[in-house]
Amino acid sequence: MGRPTRQVIDLGDCEASAALVAECRNGDRLAFRQLYDLYKDRVYSIAAYFFHGDRAAASDVTQQVFLKLLANIGRFRGESEFSTWLYRLVVNACLDEARTRKLHAPAQDSLRPEAVDGAHSAESGYAKAQIAGSVRAAVASLPPKFRIAILLRYFDDLSYEEMAKALRCSMGTVASRLNRSHKMLAERLKGIVV
Repeated sequence: MGRPTRQVIDLGDCEASAALVAECRNGDRLAFRQLYDLYKDRVYSIAAYFFHGDRAAASDVTQQVFLKLLANIGRFRGESEFSTWLYRLVVNACLDEARTRKLHAPAQDSLRPEAVDGAHSAESGYAKAQIAGSVRAAVASLPPKFRIAILLRYFDDLSYEEMAKALRCSMGTVASRLNRSHKMLAERLKGIVV
């Protein structure tokens, strides 16, 4: 069998209550633990996808995000959803880590096809796995600001408005980044027949 995969999980699926965030802001460690338990897998999955399946990088980013969250929860003003603010922390941590690692090439693990479902023929399953691997590699090869736009839009299903808040840019910039990302992906995937 192939290695297990993690899907990117939408941070908005299970929004933290205002009361829980308020308890965290007041220094309640148990409340912070609940917040951690609520979001740790979501943060890790975004980081893992951003870093092409590199578990060490994803773990480092997850740790950085929650350390920053613990230190800066008092700065959350409640003007947006908590998950939007947390997305911003995740985006910043991913970009900072990428700069630190000078990560430009996809990790070899991200190019491996995933396990094929037994219900499909081996041939069609292999073809699908090859296509999926090519798409993952193409997304992984995008520059960070374009890669994160694709991840937030298509893997976390954020609206342009939510993306603009998380990325601290205008909706026009979001649209421009997605447009450029689409063009880069089309160029990288032009030989792929679906």
